[in-house]
Amino acid sequence: MKFQPTASHFINGAYVEDTSGAPIDVIYPATGNVIARLHSATPDIVNQALTSAKNAQADWAALSGTERGRVLRRAADIMRERNRELSILETHDTGKPLQETLVADATSGADALEYFGGLAASLTGEHIPLGGGDFVYTIREALGVCVGIGAWNYPTQIACWKGAPALACGNTMVFKPSETTPLSALQVAEILIEAGAPKGVYNVIQGYGDVGASLVTDPRVAKVSLTGSVPTGRKVYAAAADGMKHVTMELGGKSPMIVFDDADIENAVSGAILGNFYSSGQVCSNGTRVFVQKGIKEAFLKRLSERLENAIIGDPLDENVNFGPMVSENQLNIALSYVEKGKADGALLVYGGTRIEGNGYYMQPTVFADVTDDMAIAREEIFGPVMSVLDFDTEQEVLARANDTEFGLAAGVFTNDLTRAHRVVAGFEAGTCYINTYNLAPVEAPFGGSKMSGVGRENSKLAINHFSEMKTVYVSMNDVEAPY
Repeated sequence: MKFQPTASHFINGAYVEDTSGAPIDVIYPATGNVIARLHSATPDIVNQALTSAKNAQADWAALSGTERGRVLRRAADIMRERNRELSILETHDTGKPLQETLVADATSGADALEYFGGLAASLTGEHIPLGGGDFVYTIREALGVCVGIGAWNYPTQIACWKGAPALACGNTMVFKPSETTPLSALQVAEILIEAGAPKGVYNVIQGYGDVGASLVTDPRVAKVSLTGSVPTGRKVYAAAADGMKHVTMELGGKSPMIVFDDADIENAVSGAILGNFYSSGQVCSNGTRVFVQKGIKEAFLKRLSERLENAIIGDPLDENVNFGPMVSENQLNIALSYVEKGKADGALLVYGGTRIEGNGYYMQPTVFADVTDDMAIAREEIFGPVMSVLDFDTEQEVLARANDTEFGLAAGVFTNDLTRAHRVVAGFEAGTCYINTYNLAPVEAPFGGSKMSGVGRENSKLAINHFSEMKTVYVSMNDVEAPY
């Protein structure tokens, strides 16, 4: 399979290259080898993309929602037909095991295209009757040109999670993937054109932070949607606010997962594995603070360690492998540095903790026990396969500790006490919560955080409100009265 794309950027329905931009090497995390080289967008490329999106927007918005939806649904069909090919590309882009990308990446991107394609025809205003025969009606309108800035952990999914609702509402998009994983979004752009999207409706340009900054501050841009870290989110949010732009910020977390002593231990361990080691721990909503009630702490740790022995670590293209490399050497070194911090702070290393020798950016799934709330591994987002297990006694105590963080993306609880489950979820200061499961994100449900974990929601009908605005029209059926 060829990984070098036709060109670095996709603008106005075609590939465009400008080799004067800074080089972007695409590295396959399983080997450390360079598999493609792209170039960061120059100011001219940025201008081309925004001009293309601006020129295409009015005609796209003028189509009926049914027509726009038809394009998105066709794109979903094409994406599903090419799932294996797209999944292999995603594995090379990110290092995630093919076993995972086959079911979690292009498929979820297709789900978003299908869902918002289905909603597009239903996007209407309302009629509001008033006394005396007057009435108000509202018109749902597109915002204009939207900018999407993606993260490197789910590049295909994020390109669709942002693009699908934007396009359904009649906006156009310029999408900048992470420079670490630049390949997949180009395929999304290609597929949308093939599905019938007019030229300029969905554009992809590559680049580092300076390219993102130039997009966010451009006066032609009406909306910015970012998936990324809290520090990046702060900068982008501030820059967007200066131009009074609409924003959606899906940022990081240090999410709690609470396991009560009446929980099903197998399910709780499964949740902890999904919430810490799926995608080698590189998921923003991961439940990396696992609070385990003291009565089952030893049983939980024993069963967790036994099941981690079943992790198959190796070549991510082998469909038997279920734990792959980290996305880059830099990210691997960050995670390993937190292992050392955990040891230095006095946490008990229960499992893993070391880099795996050989090619690629592999480390073992890692578990610390006897972690306290003030340790770096319990307070800071690691974005790697490092789980912190903390003890607790009472519900009131653990809920206060779970919420004692600047983040508020996700939270989970495992218990067989139904009333306690709902009580704890009601008390969580987090936007996305789970009962007796973890890390599922169907397109039908809102996804997003509170506190420093972001603003706005992705997916579900709520996303429509973030990519459109309502115009209010007051209609008088009576004479106009004035005081003089």
